[in-house]
Amino acid sequence: MGTTDLPTGSRIAPIVLRQERYARRRRFLRDVVLRRIGFSLLWDVQVDGTGLVPAEGPLIVIMNHIAAIDPFVVVGVITNRLLTPMSKIENYRHPIVGLMARAWGVYTVRRGEVDRQALESTTALLQQGSAVLIAPEGTRHRGLADPKDGTTYVATKANAVIQPIGLDGTDQFPGSLLRLRRTPVTVRFGRPFRFCTDGRARIPRDELRQMTREMMYQVALLVPEHRRGIYHELDQLTTDTLQFVE
Repeated sequence: MGTTDLPTGSRIAPIVLRQERYARRRRFLRDVVLRRIGFSLLWDVQVDGTGLVPAEGPLIVIMNHIAAIDPFVVVGVITNRLLTPMSKIENYRHPIVGLMARAWGVYTVRRGEVDRQALESTTALLQQGSAVLIAPEGTRHRGLADPKDGTTYVATKANAVIQPIGLDGTDQFPGSLLRLRRTPVTVRFGRPFRFCTDGRARIPRDELRQMTREMMYQVALLVPEHRRGIYHELDQLTTDTLQFVE
């Protein structure tokens, strides 16, 4: 299913309908700007588990969000897929982040409300077979916080695989530049999974909540203890709604 086959309803963000135009530009930004320049001069990135990332099919990459550079690091370390990040609409107004967002073809979400356009745009991308990058918490937190169920909702709608990622160290940038050293960053990949829906089109709210909680615990497994926030009690981890992908 190509981009031209996507639904053209008014709730689909126009930039989603133009995704094919960004492929060549994204490869250049990832391979040259981020990997050759950013990873060589700005960030010392240590990566564990990139081989777990599914090479095809609808995919949601989720990450803990601790610094503004998190999306740049993630789209740089994943080389077998070109990610389409979701970003808060305010980032388009930032002089540097906004420039990168426009160049990459990022689509936006309005925080603090149920953004139907963002939900339907994400679902459309996933039904196309794309890989999207989402921070489920919606904003930056030192430790993991309780997210809304939007990520879970679109994952169940599109039967997408979820690839959890844990980040650490990105919040030390750009302070480390003052010491003339690259920022040490750690990126850990966990086991990808789908939610168990048994083919149901609608999932009860309480079950969505359980799915979201179990999803976030998979991120908690990948970060240091001080980053786990409300998910620090790993003995509370369950996987009843998850089906891991081998």
